[in-house]
Amino acid sequence: MKVTVVGAGNVGATCANVIAQDDFVHEVVLLDIKEGTAEGKSLDIWQTSPIDLYDTRVIGSTNDYSKTAGSDVVVITSGLPRKPGMSRDDLIATNAGIVKGVTENIMKHSPNTIIVVVSNPLDVMTYCAYRTANIDSSRVFGMAGILDTARYKSFLAEALNTSPKDIQAVLMGGHGDTMVPLPRYTTVAGIPVTELISTEKLNAIIERTKKGGGELVNLMGTSAWYAPGAAAAQMVKAIIKDQKRIFPCCAWLQGQYGLKDIYLGVPVKLGKKGIEEVIELKLTKDEMALLNQSAKSVKEVMDVLDNSQMAVK
Repeated sequence: MKVTVVGAGNVGATCANVIAQDDFVHEVVLLDIKEGTAEGKSLDIWQTSPIDLYDTRVIGSTNDYSKTAGSDVVVITSGLPRKPGMSRDDLIATNAGIVKGVTENIMKHSPNTIIVVVSNPLDVMTYCAYRTANIDSSRVFGMAGILDTARYKSFLAEALNTSPKDIQAVLMGGHGDTMVPLPRYTTVAGIPVTELISTEKLNAIIERTKKGGGELVNLMGTSAWYAPGAAAAQMVKAIIKDQKRIFPCCAWLQGQYGLKDIYLGVPVKLGKKGIEEVIELKLTKDEMALLNQSAKSVKEVMDVLDNSQMAVK
């Protein structure tokens, strides 16, 4: 089994490292456009194999997509962060051009691959990759919900002074301020979280989760990488090992939840074919209203891509 990670920045390198150390694939290819970066980080990761005792070969490449040939799964982390003076539309156009080029090159060498998108803005970049790849949507989806859920669960574990292993939760909607947490589906060792924490404290945690990425940017001056990289690696493992894990992922909706022609975070079943099922929860009226609000926000960003010069033809 072979996995490619495109983009050897902090998120991509972390993802490649987690996959390698978990030892469930034969080869990980790390690719970047910056000369020597992917090769150097791959060599550094590979040199941990005698220490952490794994056999996964880690190979770096500077823009040579031939080395990615035959990849079972490709993780796309490429893209630029938003810079001062750059509008949202500028960021979308720039990163869409990058993701489009990456996807075209990947499909030339791995036409049967499954694509996991991590690039931001997440929902619209997943849409861009889907349109470019021109394959079934079950094979193109985005990582966001797992990261958002992990933040939510880690904050809850702190507040409750309990193990994060015992917490189960679901988040839906777009990646960012419009995400839709579902306290009704949040449990601690099977106990509804609402029985263990006050509404006021729970709402504060939900608001912190929505702004989780921004909190880290404010602290470090850059976006997160450990949790996003590990989240993407968890998705790859579920696919490669055909685990049938149920995760919140950015998926192409065609009528589910009353939404159509949109990439949005929903619970799905992940296995060797990619998204094997979109799970439809029975949402309350209020929850559905929040999901529709989130979908409207995501669709506005998708429309920017459709109307831009970088729109995929």
